[in-house]
Amino acid sequence: MDSPSQASLLLQKQLKDLCKHPGDGFSAGLVDESNLFKWSVVITGPPDTLYEGGFFNAVMTFPSDYPNSPPAVRFTSEVWHPNVYSDGKVCISTLHPPGDDPNGYELASERWMPVHTVESIVLSIISMLSSPNDESPANVEAAKEWRERRGNFRKKVSRCVRKSQEML
Repeated sequence: MDSPSQASLLLQKQLKDLCKHPGDGFSAGLVDESNLFKWSVVITGPPDTLYEGGFFNAVMTFPSDYPNSPPAVRFTSEVWHPNVYSDGKVCISTLHPPGDDPNGYELASERWMPVHTVESIVLSIISMLSSPNDESPANVEAAKEWRERRGNFRKKVSRCVRKSQEML
């Protein structure tokens, strides 16, 4: 029988820690009890933001060499945001591969580091919801609306929040 990998041992520990001490503003668990590398996350829209009151589902998929490489995070709920691709994939610096940015936008210190945990990743996503980065958007249309037509942006986010509530 194969011995558990460093990644699976670490993910097991993080899951146990989150069960004992749930995070603020989110819940997390395994999509399927037999796969430690695929997590289901529900993020509560942060207070005093346009996303307040929403319950946004996401899937976090970890690579076999975690924590040396970052997981991928994709919202399965509809989320209108400059840093979320239309397919739901989250685009934040901490989820970008470690090292220097080939495009020169980010410092190596802003990118993935093995010290990140499931909790720190989700807290970064909550922070992203609170303050979008429209300088380097994943969703150009949402970024343009955020900058130029804030009323339209608000309406689309409100619709996403309502939809997320209806899915409960």
